[in-house]
Amino acid sequence: MRGRRGQTATAYLLLAPSLFGVAVFLVLPILVVMWLALRRWDIISPSTFVGLANVAQVAQDGRFAHSLLVTALFVAITIPAQTVLGLAAALLINRGLRGSVVYQVVFVLPWICAPLALGVVWRWILAPTDGALNALLGTRIEWLADPALALPSVAAVTAWTQVGYVALFFVAGLRAIPPTVHEAAVLDGAGAWQRFWRITLPLLRPTTFFVLVTGVIASFQTFDAIYALTPKGGPQLATDVVAGRIYYEAFQTRTVGNAAVMALGLFVILVVVTVVQQRWFARRTTYDLST
Repeated sequence: MRGRRGQTATAYLLLAPSLFGVAVFLVLPILVVMWLALRRWDIISPSTFVGLANVAQVAQDGRFAHSLLVTALFVAITIPAQTVLGLAAALLINRGLRGSVVYQVVFVLPWICAPLALGVVWRWILAPTDGALNALLGTRIEWLADPALALPSVAAVTAWTQVGYVALFFVAGLRAIPPTVHEAAVLDGAGAWQRFWRITLPLLRPTTFFVLVTGVIASFQTFDAIYALTPKGGPQLATDVVAGRIYYEAFQTRTVGNAAVMALGLFVILVVVTVVQQRWFARRTTYDLST
């Protein structure tokens, strides 16, 4: 009995640093945001308790609902694009072509660069007068000033930065598939498309699940690049995503309580979306070929 207690105490002792990090950097900030959501504070004056008044104000104000819709459209564009392009890049890299290592580095470079710096660069590329893209096309297109083009433009830039991240995980998933599975399919007469659709994609579901969950969470929280490309929510608030709306409420209008309510709403939405994804993939994912 004492030996078991000693082992338990040792286990908790080894977990203590991680538990401390979770408590300080995850649980405590959530509690602080919940506390701020019940108070009215402009950063300068002392805060006052208002109960659920901030919740009612955010619910009545249409800006948060609008930002949720914009974010949903942004995610709907970004996630399929970066997933498909990342998988295509991974398939090319996995073929072992000459220089594939260099391609991996090139694909990953946008992901490891600072989003704000990339946003500044792309803002110059998409500039209407002296932008590189319009100069290449030989025409003038208001990529970031047109409300109809602003959101697809920032979504395209975001997807471009994430392709390398997605490709790395898909490469790892592809290399984890035993070659004997494809060899057996070839002997059975399966073509390249059949092998991809019936073998590769099903066995990539654990990787796809991870990529989609992390991608959706990251897309819902995207702010830096969008802020650099289209400050203040873009033309007619066409790029007013949730993360940006939280920032503007907290540091421009200085209604910290409203920003805290929006942050909690975003947290709940991400939890729900993640649970839905987990349950959807749970019945469709195979982790062991023997099953």
